[in-house]
Amino acid sequence: MRVSAREALAEAEQRLAAAGVETPRVDAEWLVAHLLGTTRSGLAARLDDEVEGLEPLLVRREAREPLAYVLGEWGFRRLTLKTDARALVPRPETETLVERTLALAEGVERPRILDVGVGSGAIALALKDELPDAQVTGIDVSADALALARENARRLGLEVDLRHGEGAAAAAEGWDVVVANPPYVESRDDLRPELRWEPEVALVGRGEHERLAHAARARFLVLEVGDGQAPGVAGMLRRLGHADIAITADLTGRDRVVEGGRP
Repeated sequence: MRVSAREALAEAEQRLAAAGVETPRVDAEWLVAHLLGTTRSGLAARLDDEVEGLEPLLVRREAREPLAYVLGEWGFRRLTLKTDARALVPRPETETLVERTLALAEGVERPRILDVGVGSGAIALALKDELPDAQVTGIDVSADALALARENARRLGLEVDLRHGEGAAAAAEGWDVVVANPPYVESRDDLRPELRWEPEVALVGRGEHERLAHAARARFLVLEVGDGQAPGVAGMLRRLGHADIAITADLTGRDRVVEGGRP
């Protein structure tokens, strides 16, 4: 059924609010803009245009499927990535991880960078996009995630080496930078409804930061951490002999990235 974008927005916002979605208006705007083939900022000029096809997308979002999966793509730094349930949704806070990796690799000629748990390819591809001379490798235990990363690499025309395997073993091979967003949620019970759609292997786990820190032979190690975990991870790196340890907050002010270097 065709309705005006204005009517579609009102219905979507009302239903998403009733479903418990935290940002019903914003999500409604994303959905309607997607159907119109425009951006959220461009939506205001097209509120009288007709749209169709809202219902199946809205039903998925009402079920708390992540918006990025419903839309099928999501922005990360300068890239637009294909997104689906094979890998985590690229998150704004992870952009801080990329920023710190770029800063550390900047002074290294043709830096060799390993992204552990490459997922959709967001980190590895952003690094290659912004540091073309880098030799970027991504590794993941999930064949499904690797398939998605390869699709994104082809779509974007970015050459990265994508490998199936275990991250700690690869980190021991020797790199200029090892970067990772390891699983850091302790229990599936701690996951919000949207997160339960995402691959559990990439979210839930304990001890992955320490395993990487033990194994990594790298000039720099850069790790994303969960809320409240930064001091503990920084202390662990210090005990293992890492130097120049630093903690960086994300755009919301939460301590998100811990880095260290080998003297």
